[in-house]
Amino acid sequence: MLGRMPEQKNASRLGEHAIAVIGGATAGAEVAERLAEEGAFVAVFEQNPRPYGKIEDGLPRWHQELRRKEYRTIDAKLAHANVAFVPNTRIGRDVDFEALARSWGFHAVVLANGAWRDRPLPVDGADAFLGRGLVYQNPFIIWFNHAGEKAYTGPRFEAQDDAIVVGGGLASIDVAKALMLETTRAKLRERGIDETILELEVKGIPKALERHGLRFEDLGLRGCTLFYRRRPEDMPLVEMPEGAPGDRRAKVEGARKKLLDKAIEKYRFQIEPLSAPDGLVVEGNRLVGIRFRRTRMEGGKPVGTDATFERRGSYVISSIGSIPEAIPGIDMKGELFAFTDWDLGRLANYPNVFSAGNVVTGKGNIVASRKHASHVAEKVIESFLGVGEAGHAGEEAIFDAPREAARKLADGVAAHVATQRPHDGASLQRLRKRVAARQQAVGLADYRSWIERVTPPDLE
Repeated sequence: MLGRMPEQKNASRLGEHAIAVIGGATAGAEVAERLAEEGAFVAVFEQNPRPYGKIEDGLPRWHQELRRKEYRTIDAKLAHANVAFVPNTRIGRDVDFEALARSWGFHAVVLANGAWRDRPLPVDGADAFLGRGLVYQNPFIIWFNHAGEKAYTGPRFEAQDDAIVVGGGLASIDVAKALMLETTRAKLRERGIDETILELEVKGIPKALERHGLRFEDLGLRGCTLFYRRRPEDMPLVEMPEGAPGDRRAKVEGARKKLLDKAIEKYRFQIEPLSAPDGLVVEGNRLVGIRFRRTRMEGGKPVGTDATFERRGSYVISSIGSIPEAIPGIDMKGELFAFTDWDLGRLANYPNVFSAGNVVTGKGNIVASRKHASHVAEKVIESFLGVGEAGHAGEEAIFDAPREAARKLADGVAAHVATQRPHDGASLQRLRKRVAARQQAVGLADYRSWIERVTPPDLE
């Protein structure tokens, strides 16, 4: 972690400067606190009531202790005296982005709003079957994390046996695990056995069943299958260092396959590699399966072959990645914002805008946001997957790289802002009042009491 500057120096460097941060989760909170400690007034605009982003809605609930720890970390950063938290405020809907960047009076704006839009399943016409056999990863995991809350009003799903999961990577393994844990738990309940999701995840399905004199085969479950267009050793569970020599590449590929094999053994999902979605199997106006095309790897890329096959299932969950949601006023280049500088997330039309975290990488997974990191140690990923001897112990190191990236971004923003003329007292006061008016409009008086009020009593 970078050392903090002495308090007196911090207070003078960015005093009378103001910065807006869009998004209050890991990257946004890190940037906000660092700039606030430099003396700046920082307004954090968050689209949800709570600021936790993918920690709350993307990190499956079996990471119970990790989630709680991250909540506390984010709370401490956003409760800083120089930070004004503005919840329930979507940029582009409640506040115009161009106005925020050009006329509100902020010296800089930092986009840290993540990647929440599911990348479309790459088969023509697939989205016509949303809710009729097609499910996307983001709403599915949000349901998985929140369905037990009495006040939950979001979309609801049912974890069904024999589901098709299309994807590859940690997020798709999360989906497969959720399906296997939920369907196993349901089968045990039919036998009068009550196991919590947390117990099943920690023990693993085979060991949990063994305690009751059962084998997985006794449950009558087919299990879900993860279809991946590359080989198991290509799944990006461990980062491949750029320019790695052959022996290093082989070691990383071996580590990837070992991690995947451990996850399959512990949670009993299946994998069908070298299979890319190629068509829809439809019956009675419902998606009942996918036609896949066999692939082969050439030059590190999957190439389609002439061989195809059909696979039917209870439904299809697409988990092929998340991308940023478009914001009116920001040009797009394909699925991502049209950045001119990818290290700082700069935009051609907005010289005072910077970007951090998943909004730059275009990846919605917590671990995939490790910008500026060459790799994450295999042991950390093993802990994150829950397949190590110590369970999830040590998995909190997964956030080291994204936090380091956010700190570096904050340093770049601070250097940029420090060259600009500070506000006079009256101008800064007008901006503070405008931010406070939005806080008042959504009902926030202070950060701590707001979080207490909007946190469901049944949210772990």
